[in-house]
Amino acid sequence: MKIAVACDHGGLNLKKEIVKHLNSNGYEVVNFGTDSYDSCDYPDFALSAAEAVASGKCEKGIVICTTGIGVCIVANKVPGVRCAYCTDTFCAQLTRLHNNSNMLALGEKVVDADRAFEVVDIFLKTEFEGGRHARRVDKITAIEKKYSK
Repeated sequence: MKIAVACDHGGLNLKKEIVKHLNSNGYEVVNFGTDSYDSCDYPDFALSAAEAVASGKCEKGIVICTTGIGVCIVANKVPGVRCAYCTDTFCAQLTRLHNNSNMLALGEKVVDADRAFEVVDIFLKTEFEGGRHARRVDKITAIEKKYSK
C-alpha cells in the first residue's frame, strides 16, 4: 500500500518515526515534506499529500503538525478526502469502519510515537464496513459535490 506522508516543522520528529515504522512494516511511503525544522506553513505540505490521496496516487495519507488539527482542516478541503483526527485506536478503527476515512491526522505534541504507531496500524489495517455506513459516506460525498464548484 502506498501512503502519502506530510508534516510541518512541528510534526517532523513524529513524521520521521512514523516513516520508519511504515517502512519496517512493508508500506511504500511517499514523502511530501517538510524535511526541515525551519518554520513553514502546514497547508503547503498537507495539501500535496491530500491531493495525492484524492487522485489515487496514494491509497491513504498521514498528515502531522503540532496538534494535528491544522493539517486535518487542510486535507478535508480537498474533494475526495475524508481526513480524521485521531488520538486513540478506538477512533482510528471507527473512522475506517464507519466513515471510510482515507487520511489520518496526528499531533506530535498530542500523541507519543508508540501511541501513534498503534493508531496508524489500526487505521491502515481496518477495512470499511459498508452497509448502512456506505449510505452515510455517500451523503458526505453529495455535500462535498454541492459545495465544491
